[in-house]
Amino acid sequence: MEKIAFAKPERDEVVDRIQRYFLAELDQEIGALEAEMLFDFFAERIGPFYYNQGLHDAQAMFVKSIDDI
Repeated sequence: MEKIAFAKPERDEVVDRIQRYFLAELDQEIGALEAEMLFDFFAERIGPFYYNQGLHDAQAMFVKSIDDI
């Protein structure tokens, strides 16, 4: 699977959300570098699971719509 590239504004938004999550839920401040590293980890290692599930869901919806026809 090809690596997914995110535009800088999207990447910045995700990094900000990760930082806010750590502060709100874990009462721990992390820097932008740490948040970016965590984002990269999830995008590279966990993201494919979400991607595959999305494909599976889309295929199931497509099959259902074909069956309805």
